[in-house]
Amino acid sequence: MVDFDQFDARILNRLQFNATDTVAELANLTGLSSNACWRRVKNLEAAGVIRQRVALLDAAKLNLGTTVFVSIRTNQHNEVWLKSFSETVIAIPEVVEFYRMSGKVDYLLKIVVSDIPHYDRVYRKLIRLMSLYDVNSNFAMEQLKCTTVLPLSQIESRS
Repeated sequence: MVDFDQFDARILNRLQFNATDTVAELANLTGLSSNACWRRVKNLEAAGVIRQRVALLDAAKLNLGTTVFVSIRTNQHNEVWLKSFSETVIAIPEVVEFYRMSGKVDYLLKIVVSDIPHYDRVYRKLIRLMSLYDVNSNFAMEQLKCTTVLPLSQIESRS
């Protein structure tokens, strides 16, 4: 685990909202010199804390306004099946999040598609490629919160 301080937290918070800031802009906003800020950003990247810098797209404007949460239960609980299932799901581009769960559901998928027929094509591909015990699909009616911003208050409070 990387040891963070208030300057790292300020850098990370700012990059979560705007990854296009220059090092000079970041340095000015965080109270560091440009060289110190640049070194900190490079250290955070090297440690894997900053995994990548991306553009966030508006799914609805790209005709991908339907979000489906798919709960999957299986009666296969072995490494071979898990590896095959994981490879199958990861290869489906419409699956944007994929979790192995505890409790009554074994896996949870977040799928982004244009409409119900598009989802049906994804569903049919999934069941054609894998034997599943139970699949439950829930369509999001309205997105009330969606963020990529992680809460970093615990870092700021430690400094």
